[in-house]
Amino acid sequence: MSILNLAKKYVIDSQIYVSLMGTGLAAFFMLEQNIFRWPSLLLIFITYFSGYLYTKYQYDRKIFFKILIFNFICGIISVILILKNHNEIRLLKWAIIVILGLLYNSFFLEKFIRKIPLFKIFYVGLTWALINSWLILPDFDWEIFIITWLFVTALVLPFDIRDMNSDDVITFPILIGVGWTKAIAYILVFISCLLSVFYLNFGFAVCFLFTTIITFILIYFSENDNNESYFSFMVESCSGLPMVGLLIYWLVN
Repeated sequence: MSILNLAKKYVIDSQIYVSLMGTGLAAFFMLEQNIFRWPSLLLIFITYFSGYLYTKYQYDRKIFFKILIFNFICGIISVILILKNHNEIRLLKWAIIVILGLLYNSFFLEKFIRKIPLFKIFYVGLTWALINSWLILPDFDWEIFIITWLFVTALVLPFDIRDMNSDDVITFPILIGVGWTKAIAYILVFISCLLSVFYLNFGFAVCFLFTTIITFILIYFSENDNNESYFSFMVESCSGLPMVGLLIYWLVN
């Protein structure tokens, strides 16, 4: 088995990669706000990883029980991390975000939130934005919330383009076509970048601008017949690019 196939199986398909990208985006805002803490970063990764595992494997009867056990263990670890390093308010915030994640796609619910036409992309952006602007901060930060919400919402749209021939719910590509869907994604990313220029510190704003340029390019080339790795690796990587850009910025300066 080639290295690429191994990476796809054990890093991308295992949901580790998307969890790392989400954690990287959170780390970027933690550093910008001077509140970086390793226990908080570990909590965020565990939350993303257990949530995405649940979403992916909830219909697989062979391993779903094992996933539930794993998620239960992750929940205990998360609670311990919060109580040892934070407070009960942070625990309540985390619990609300976890519940929102369960509501997004749980087979035991009669109607999934993700089944609501056109609503899915905004909901995914909402949960990510709450982690970056509410969970990791002492007080809610509207600017970080909107920057994250718009950016992540835009990143979901290429995945809707990928799935437009198989989705059983109305999405933007199905409703208005691929071209107009890309236009919406451009606008969302642009507004997010514009807000980052006015709100984030200079070095962080530069990194986000760099991310915006790469994101524009990847949105432009998003097509329904692209290879799966284009979306699950390249588009997914956009969430981690601000942190990568920040590391490069620090090395250069």
